[in-house]
Formats: sequence, structure tokens, C-alpha cells
Amino acid sequence: MDCANGYTRLETETAALCKSEAYSRLAALFDGGVFTELDRFSKNGENGCGVVTAYGNVNGSGVYAFSQDVSVLSGAMGRAQAAKIKKVYDLAFMNGAPIVGIYDSKGAFAEEGVDALNAYGDLIAASGKISGVVPQVSVVAGTCIGSAAVLATVADVTVMLESASLCVNSAAITGDEATGTAELNAKAGTVAAVVSDMAEAAAVVSGLLAALPDNNLSVPAICDYVPATGADGIEAIVDADSFAELWKDFGRCAKVGFARVAGNSVGVVATNPDVNNAKLCGNGANKIARFVRFCDAYSIPVVTLLDCAGFMGGADDEADGSVKAVSTLTMAYAEATTAKVTVITGKAYGAAYTAMAGSASGADIVLSLADAAICPLEPMTAVQFLYKDRLGEEKREALEEEYKLTAGSPFEAAKNGAVTDIITKEQMADKVIAALDMLASKRVSTVEKKHSNMPF
Repeated sequence: MDCANGYTRLETETAALCKSEAYSRLAALFDGGVFTELDRFSKNGENGCGVVTAYGNVNGSGVYAFSQDVSVLSGAMGRAQAAKIKKVYDLAFMNGAPIVGIYDSKGAFAEEGVDALNAYGDLIAASGKISGVVPQVSVVAGTCIGSAAVLATVADVTVMLESASLCVNSAAITGDEATGTAELNAKAGTVAAVVSDMAEAAAVVSGLLAALPDNNLSVPAICDYVPATGADGIEAIVDADSFAELWKDFGRCAKVGFARVAGNSVGVVATNPDVNNAKLCGNGANKIARFVRFCDAYSIPVVTLLDCAGFMGGADDEADGSVKAVSTLTMAYAEATTAKVTVITGKAYGAAYTAMAGSASGADIVLSLADAAICPLEPMTAVQFLYKDRLGEEKREALEEEYKLTAGSPFEAAKNGAVTDIITKEQMADKVIAALDMLASKRVSTVEKKHSNMPF
């Protein structure tokens, strides 16, 4: 064979491969658009495999990735495509590096029958094997239906383009055009962020990977310290402009996301007193629980800002599983062994205090603002029991305020060690920094077991 012909074929096939959108999506992901492709001449019969696999750098650190190529056999998943992707999972596991999957496929390779379904199964098993070992991020850039949707959403975080579709059954089957839309998936908490295009998706992924370590045995990179702005809430304690919220359209009574405190990566949980009369709903509780477990898997400290009057508990809420959600939240905090710092910024009533600040939460440090209220019961309920003989003569509002200032005072809680320190708003950032610095070397050995059994 003429070597010149071989080089000509190499140039021709390389040029054809590099024209696909799958390539441009990977170029958007990797630093400078530079990456090294893996198994680029693998075939499914006479055709390509419908996926591009590669490795390169994101934020200067090694990352493995795959991008389905809808221009080849509609990106259909079959044995050949699964084998290429499986190698990426194996390499990510062996080298302790994150993996990013970009999804755009019309479905399974029908000609292979049940083998195509087992191809998905092999990848879901591979994802489960490395879950909690290396970060996994999915980007739904096009169509992602059925088993592909399962594979995409078992990752740590799923990002979705506005124009994409993510569902178990397509709109053609359900007859509902809203099926699989980005808006619906964001409200359901299936995806953590919705973006307009691949460039924005790449920026979100880059930010996530910067907040996370390469694997569960390493630590995130440290950034320059940019002092907090001094505003209220989250911005009062985290480095300026460092908070990146996730799942913001799901369970709006709570906020979660990654930020920096003195340049170090932290997970932030904050209840939102402006929603549901300062009470957490089931979705909010589930969101917090999932995020705390995510942080704990990679030993990222969790800073909780608590201003919560308890949990929603009407008949409709209980029918929707609010009690189960509260149990899941409580167990997530209790099981987490990463550093945990809670700041009570307002209300901390009943089960909300128990789950996120009390002994059940395993919080290492509990700080409280001097004007916070830490109460076993809502003041309205407490007055009914404790001050019922005074209700006829005094206004309920005054009695509720008295209860908060006496029995509910953080100074009362501090007497029994339920609060580590009582602080002012101006001290919040410094106190949190000091607490996290002290907890930086925290190590906890747990009872040897297979895993916990999460609430139903």
C-alpha cells in the first residue's frame, strides 16, 4: 500500500470527523478548544459510532469527556458506541479525573435489539461504580430520551440547553408538548441549570469543576480571597460574586450552590424566608438533602444559613411526602462527615433546628445572630400552651414576642451548648472563616457498613 495514500485517507477522514457538532461542543468545553480524541476511527459496521470521546484540560486540570454525534446514525446507542464511552469511564476512574457527558441522540440502535438496551445498562453500571469517586457532569444538548435520560441524570449534576429535550417517554408518546422541555425539567429538579447554548453550558461546567476536587481523595483548587460584600444573607459570608446557585427553579424555599470562603470551595445551603412563610416544603428539603450528600461525597464543607419557621405540614403537603422529605434531609445532615457550620440568622423553629443545627445534624459549629429565635415550637403554638392564662388579658402578638425573647433567645440555647457562639452580622464572615479554618483537617471514621438505608 502506498504510504501517501494512507496519509491522504487520514487527512480525509480526520477532516470529515472534525466537521461534526459533537466536535465543536467538545472544543467549547476544553481549555482553548484543545483536546485529544480517543478511538476516533472506531466503527459500527461501515459507519462511525455516533460519539466522540476525548480527554483534555478544563481549568488546567485533566478531564475526560464524550459527545454524542447525532449526524452519525442519529447518535444511536449500540454496542460500539457504548464500548467507546465505557473506556472513558474506565480511564476517568483509573486516573481520578472528572467525566463530562454531552448527550444528543435519537435513541437506541434498533438493529441490535436488546443488546442496545444492555449497552445503556453497562454505562449506567459504570456510572454507578464511579459515583462519589470522581465528579460526573452531564450536558443535555439535544434529544435525550428513555434509557439515555436515565444515564444523563444519574450524574452528580445535569445541565440542559433550552432547546434540548430530556424525558423517559417522548412527547410523541405522551401526547403532551410540554414533555421533556427544559422548563419542566428545571421545575422538577431533574436538571441543575438551564442554559441558552453550548458556550454557556461550558462556562457552567467549568465553574462546577473548579468548585469540585478531581476525585474523592483530592481537594479543590484554592482561589484568591475576595472579601464578602457585607450584604445580607449568602453574600455576607462568601467571597464577593462567588456564589453559583444550582437547582434554583426547584424548591424555591431553599437555595443551594457552591461558593468560595477565603478562597476555599464550600457548599452553601440557605433557607429562603421570603417563600412559604419561611417554611420548607418537601421539594426544598429534598434539594438540600441531595446537595449535602453531594458535598459530603467529595469532603466539601457545608455552610448552612438557617432562617426557617419549620416545615410545611398540611394534608396536601403530607400527601406529597413532606414527612419523608424531612426525614431524608435530617438523615443527610446526620450522615455527612464533612465539616458543617450552621449560622442561625433568624428563625430556627422545631424540626428545622433539629435537622440543620441541632445535635442530629452533627454540625461542628453553630453560630447565632443575637436577635435570632431558637424555639422548640412556633411562638403562636407555644403561647397557646404556655401563656394560655394570659391570653384573655394580653395581646397574642406581645406574648409571642415575649416567648421569642425569653425561652427562644439564643442566649438560652447557648447555656446548654446548643449554640457555639452568639455573633453580630458584621462578624459573620470572619467567624465562618475561622470555623472552617479550624475544621480544615477534620477526619471521621464511621462504622463499617455497606451503606445507609435512606428514608423511603
